[in-house]
Amino acid sequence: MPSYDVPPDMMPRKVPIAAGAPPYEIHVDPDNFALYWTLPDNMAWRYTVGVGRPGLYESGEFYVGAKKEWPSWTPTPDMIDREPEKYKKYADGMEGGLDNPLGSRALYLFTEERGDTFLRIHGTNDPSTLGKRVSNGCARLVNDQMAELYDRVPMNTRVVLYEPIG
Repeated sequence: MPSYDVPPDMMPRKVPIAAGAPPYEIHVDPDNFALYWTLPDNMAWRYTVGVGRPGLYESGEFYVGAKKEWPSWTPTPDMIDREPEKYKKYADGMEGGLDNPLGSRALYLFTEERGDTFLRIHGTNDPSTLGKRVSNGCARLVNDQMAELYDRVPMNTRVVLYEPIG
């Protein structure tokens, strides 16, 4: 898998977090384009992410209901309705690979009520999308960082996507 030219301030790093945060959870702060993988002793791994465009980002509490390496991808009907010129050609899906929108790995976000929410934390081969509101609701990391996060995160992990303030 290639590594990506990501500025030093966007590289994963261990950071202190607020006291009392449970370890081994994912927390996404969309205003700071930050994903935190919480650790014991009030520490976390901080990754820079791209998040959903305004109106498409969904806050809430989720859990990792599936994990896939080199996942296939099919745009949702809403995506096709919003941008048919971009997504209709993929209505039957796309095989996994570096050019696939889900990239190298994907964590599938579920809720008890809805099951699969069609929200993902996934890889991308385009580092220029980090630190931006660019996606159809998902959080994205470059592929090599996503592979690292994927290996850390077990099934059923709690995921919190916070409401944007700004």
